[in-house]
Amino acid sequence: MEGGAAAGSRTTRFMMEGVGARVIRGPDWKWGKQDGGEGHVGTVRNFESPEEVVVVWDNGTAANYRCSGAYDLRILDSAPTGVKHDGTMCDTCRQQPIFGIRWKCAECGNYDLCSICYHGDKHHLRHRFYRITTPGSERMLLEPRRKSKKVAVRGIFPGARVVRGVDWQWEDQDGGNGRRGKVNEIQDWSAASPRSAAYVVWDNGAKNLYRVGFEGMADLKVVNDAKGQTVYRDHLPLLGEQGPGRSGPHGLQIGDQVNVDLELEIVQSLQHGHGGWTDGMFECLGTTGTVVGIDEDHDIVVSYPSGNRWTFNPAVLTKVVVAAPSGGTGPNDAQQQFTVGDLVQICSDLERIKILQRGHGEWAEAMAPTLGKIGRVQQIYHDNDLKVEVCGTSWTYNPVAVTKVASSDGTVPGTSSGERLSALLKKLFETHVSGDVNEELVKTAANGDAQKCEESLKRTDADVNGVFAGHTALQAASQNGHLEVIKILLRHKADVEIEDKDGDRAAHHAAFGDEPGVMELLAHAGADLNARNKRRQTALHIAVNKGHVGVVKTLLELGCHPSLGLLFQDSEGDTPLHDAISKKRDDMLTLLLEHNADIMLTNNNGFNALHHAALRGNPR
Repeated sequence: MEGGAAAGSRTTRFMMEGVGARVIRGPDWKWGKQDGGEGHVGTVRNFESPEEVVVVWDNGTAANYRCSGAYDLRILDSAPTGVKHDGTMCDTCRQQPIFGIRWKCAECGNYDLCSICYHGDKHHLRHRFYRITTPGSERMLLEPRRKSKKVAVRGIFPGARVVRGVDWQWEDQDGGNGRRGKVNEIQDWSAASPRSAAYVVWDNGAKNLYRVGFEGMADLKVVNDAKGQTVYRDHLPLLGEQGPGRSGPHGLQIGDQVNVDLELEIVQSLQHGHGGWTDGMFECLGTTGTVVGIDEDHDIVVSYPSGNRWTFNPAVLTKVVVAAPSGGTGPNDAQQQFTVGDLVQICSDLERIKILQRGHGEWAEAMAPTLGKIGRVQQIYHDNDLKVEVCGTSWTYNPVAVTKVASSDGTVPGTSSGERLSALLKKLFETHVSGDVNEELVKTAANGDAQKCEESLKRTDADVNGVFAGHTALQAASQNGHLEVIKILLRHKADVEIEDKDGDRAAHHAAFGDEPGVMELLAHAGADLNARNKRRQTALHIAVNKGHVGVVKTLLELGCHPSLGLLFQDSEGDTPLHDAISKKRDDMLTLLLEHNADIMLTNNNGFNALHHAALRGNPR
């Protein structure tokens, strides 16, 4: 490799930081089914360079992938690499410190989750979270989980059938090469490497722990994979997006903006041996500073608006994301800072935006209807490009090609009080409808504007079941809980059984949205509450998986009959009872059993509810 000793040092450090991470395919994936398919899991074995990584998939395939410029992989779990956030604790499971990715609530003071609890739907699903990949790394503000899709990951998880893998060095414990065993549990190979091993019971009766991620090792290969936890795929970081090495193992460099966001007692403790703590440093709490130096011990020197400079242990600092456009061409291109949820207006100058889009998602003629329109920022990419939902579709824009209209909290730039977001959205929808009655109807239904919805339906060209952006007005209103709008739509004979592209009906959308009141309205309108979508899931499956106990209770009270809804198995063969056990939701388990759920039905891995409970450590 070219680049000399310095480049070699950076690569080695990055290799140490990333080896052992559990990964799934990323947004730039173009390698077919090498991984076993969407959602299948592999292990980072080593880095060939800062741009190229070697992954061993659980199915035994090994290959090189891109981790710079193009991103082939997402980090599912970095806990096996030993990444930990000193001074933190998961406020649900009490893991201390948090290993792997740290998820910090953006709306509650000092509230953190580990990855298991974040993807397990702990805490409020309407709250937005910061994702902090490594200590000191930039924190990325994410959209609420309530509005995000989950995907199931598959691989070496409890229930999987395995044989010895590429790194096997345990003689014939398995009974001989090619002999099979079953994964009983995912465990820690060492205290410093959580979730990096699998406990296997071999068909010959032998039992032992084997490496699945520890130091990048793959002792096992899967022959019949199993479903792991469902995760918010688009919330996972891209492998390599924060860059190799940077200016230190903490990922901070001179010029970065940083905050101190741990409790005072923890900060004071972590400062021992790293510059200490004095009363004058209280100014640092709640104030953003700028990194101005990194000493030989990798401690960080931060400058504050007061002019003071303080030295910190990098473990107490969190980098502040500043998504600022670059490459502007004039005085109107002053830097803007964007966050997920901001309302933005697309540039209306066709020739100008075509130039700006070069290298930033490019330009497509299908984007022409978005010129001058208002959209919402859905995601901020590693290069500051913005994914914007506008005109019912999503496009990637150069940040210079959009202008912020309102912040995610509803305030308008340049105003002291600002309009609330809901009022502003209503105003924007009134201003920016295309004249298409279906678009107007679905937007007003999603926005909960009952009066405007009634007016739209009085138009002669109105279709109560018309589709815009892939959804009917009833589906949009059901997921957002707009009861008055739903009553109006039902009075106009809205079809409760229309399916979207995923096969989800209005009842499924009500389950996703945690709206038991909507479910009652739909039931009284004759909706089939036991209908299955393309994943063979009923509304009850969805409600259990999402942890929406109110919807589960309502569905059972409305008569989701045990011989129908409770016995329906999804594409994994799981019943709602399996799902309740997986989620360790005793409240839902009790409800399902009270309504005579069949505990003997087996899923695709051959597990009935009793097997499942034993594997999950659930005593009930």
